[in-house]
Amino acid sequence: MIVVKIVVRVKLLPDAVQASALAATLHACNQAANEVSRMAFERRVFSRRALQRLAYTSLKARGLSAQPALHVIRKTADACTTLHANIRNGNLGSEGSKRRVKAESTPVGFRPDAAQPFDDRCLSWNHDARTVSIWTTAGRVKNLRFTGSPDQLTMLREHRRGETDLVHQDGMWFLIATCDIAEPETFEPSGWLGIDLGIVNVATTSDGDRAAGRRVNRYRRHLQRLRRKLQRKKTKSAKRTLKRLRRRESRHVADTNHVLSKQYVTAAQRTGRGIGLEDLAGIRDRARLRKPQRVVLNSWAFHQLGAFITYKAQRAGVPVQFVDPRNTSRGCSECGHIDRRNRPSQARFVCRSCRYTANADHNASRNISHKADVAWNAGRQSAAPTAA
Repeated sequence: MIVVKIVVRVKLLPDAVQASALAATLHACNQAANEVSRMAFERRVFSRRALQRLAYTSLKARGLSAQPALHVIRKTADACTTLHANIRNGNLGSEGSKRRVKAESTPVGFRPDAAQPFDDRCLSWNHDARTVSIWTTAGRVKNLRFTGSPDQLTMLREHRRGETDLVHQDGMWFLIATCDIAEPETFEPSGWLGIDLGIVNVATTSDGDRAAGRRVNRYRRHLQRLRRKLQRKKTKSAKRTLKRLRRRESRHVADTNHVLSKQYVTAAQRTGRGIGLEDLAGIRDRARLRKPQRVVLNSWAFHQLGAFITYKAQRAGVPVQFVDPRNTSRGCSECGHIDRRNRPSQARFVCRSCRYTANADHNASRNISHKADVAWNAGRQSAAPTAA
């Protein structure tokens, strides 16, 4: 049985006293994490076990209970592991680069309000009353109310497993829990719903459905103009407003992508088809665009939309096939002829061989559907046992 991990975020509703206790707890835990990080950097000790031997006693002396102290140590060790992996993989630049030198020459730092994990010994749930009891540096805080959508609350009650993170964001408090859900068996598709992700049209399916990106792009241009004005002010209040705008835009885009991904997965499941998507990894590095187009491309969360479609499809048992994106926009979905001149404009496709005419994004989505079918059948044949 394959298990899918789903992250559920519920909002806490603390009163003034409870909020003060939560804030003091986050600050104390992250101060302790900074101290452990400094010790790890000086001693060059980064494993969980070694850090526990090194720092556990001092954390207890700071007033942390046993389990929170262990979570602080594990959080620090995991952050160091992630940093070293990024350095090895070149994600922080080549050896000697300014960014890499800075990362290698200073301990890992934690913000005062960085998230803190809690296990079931430190955090207990009362789903009927919709309250939690949580350890804080001021003692156990009980009857702390939380809220969420009916689907979130049901998932928490039935599938929550492991640790829960306490998060403070935009002046609000959240608990982020991981739920383990058994993934249904993937069905054999009777066809493929190809989805072409774009900028002018956020997504176009092989059925001809288009999600126009005008509203999303218009909203982004509006926020971009606001950002320019605020950046010229260079005041602290302007910087705070810039952060709020960035988070607002992120939430707006995520909501749009959730709605679209649910719509496409439901359509595929209802018709017994799989979903074909382009493998767009590294597209930002490969794309050669003018500056205005680069701004749009780099601000568009196409990877997020693809990720949403993938995980929602897994939960529904819908197969997903990623295909090579080369020539999906230049090839004819009717005769297969490939020519750069097949696209006389951004929106129009006219095959120079068979004269097939269509919307360019719709033609590309049909090509993705064909490629997904070929790739799926090729993979099934290669996995089949050979005859004796």
